[in-house]
Amino acid sequence: MSASLEPPPTPAVLRPNLPLGVVVAISCVALFMVVLDTTIVTLALPQMHDALDMSVSQQQWVVTGYLVTLGGLLLLAARAGDLFGHKPVFLFGMIVFTAASLTGGLATDPTMLIVSRFIQGVGAAALTPTSLSLITTSHTDETQRQRALALWSITIAFAGTAGVLLGGVLTSELSWRWVLFINIPPGIALFAAALWCLLPARVDTKPVRLDLPGSLCVTLGIGVLSYGLSQASADGWGSSNVLIALGAAAVLIAGFVAVQLTSSQPLIPRALLRLRSLLLGNLIMLMLGVVLNASFFFISLYLQQAIGYSALRAGMAMVPVTLVVIVGGFVSRKLVLVLGPRNLIIMGGLVVAAGMAWLAAVPARPPVFLAHILGPTLIVGIGLGFLLLSITLTGTSGVDPENAGAASGLLNTSRQVGGAVGLAVLTTIAATATTDALGDSDPVEALVHGYRVAFLICAGVMVVASLIALTLPNIKAPRPETEAEAGEVGEERSANAAS
Repeated sequence: MSASLEPPPTPAVLRPNLPLGVVVAISCVALFMVVLDTTIVTLALPQMHDALDMSVSQQQWVVTGYLVTLGGLLLLAARAGDLFGHKPVFLFGMIVFTAASLTGGLATDPTMLIVSRFIQGVGAAALTPTSLSLITTSHTDETQRQRALALWSITIAFAGTAGVLLGGVLTSELSWRWVLFINIPPGIALFAAALWCLLPARVDTKPVRLDLPGSLCVTLGIGVLSYGLSQASADGWGSSNVLIALGAAAVLIAGFVAVQLTSSQPLIPRALLRLRSLLLGNLIMLMLGVVLNASFFFISLYLQQAIGYSALRAGMAMVPVTLVVIVGGFVSRKLVLVLGPRNLIIMGGLVVAAGMAWLAAVPARPPVFLAHILGPTLIVGIGLGFLLLSITLTGTSGVDPENAGAASGLLNTSRQVGGAVGLAVLTTIAATATTDALGDSDPVEALVHGYRVAFLICAGVMVVASLIALTLPNIKAPRPETEAEAGEVGEERSANAAS
């Protein structure tokens, strides 16, 4: 059932006489665009709602559609880069991503916008692992490679912050369409740069196989599951379309498992499934993905739709949490050497849970910014910074070198899938809570009640994640000889987890 392929070329390398900084720039800008689009649309959702007459469920799919295809196709894209060469997969991803950004920005109805976001996720899935592989294959000197990977890793955090800021500025000063149009100029420039600067090398190797059935099953399964969950609030859990969707999702996901067990070259090497730390680490990463995406989504809606902030003001309000995530990440590199990954996961999970529980006290009237917004989001950001590196170390512990890429890709897939499915679940629960509260309160109070319920559930998810972490094996973080080396190791592992 797998597609046979001809022997592939090796990964792309630079044209002669070009500095290595060129490939670092191409890779980091591409990653910046991918991460940017996970957050930049969030602050444009209310304007999209008004312009296209979108429902809450359709607003959710603007975010979820991108995450479904990005998460579902990451492993396939990473494997395709190894088979076909990283340059052609990178070019394919850039074409798809840029074209989908154009059609999304030109959307005249919700369906056109949501379909464009699904397709944009396909391009993002191709760009994410290949942008990392271009660095690792072109930098043969270990010192240069670690510096390049540090820049690649920092790009992830910087893009998250920039997405919040740019989303607010573009939506307020221009329109929601520019959160998508902004990808077009750099997309064209990157395609031209990669086409000219990167060259595929050649190597003889045996024929290999690409697990297309497995990838198709997992991507469709995630999408159908998210659809069924998101429709439950409008149609009811017992409605035929919801039951059919959930049943189809169960069949597709079971099909993915069956393919992985029988395929000669599965997306997830079977050796990884025997590692307890990897399995539990991915489960915790999936739960983190739920909280990470849902928190930004609901905070944005609360600030704009309930409190009446402009998109720009809402974006400025959310900048501190993204900056604190970066700071927490730097601090965690030292803490993990002292506490160990397991204890840092437990601590980080409880800190995030405390922040989300605090957010659940947001009022329906205009909030006191320090007490109701800044305080809890800073707590959440600190906890998230603690979790990212410690989960990465746990999920990659004990993995053989030949499976390191697959393990890192699996971690990022878990985070994206958790974000997609979790957002669908929490949107449904919040909408149901809002509907139930309408009889006893005014519309704004009912709307905020739904957000409070979502925040409380996020807090509960992180408490459960901390409890799961108690069962993790007590692994030790690698202890470099110097502090400088510790920073480089942490940055390299964080970069690998995002691939």
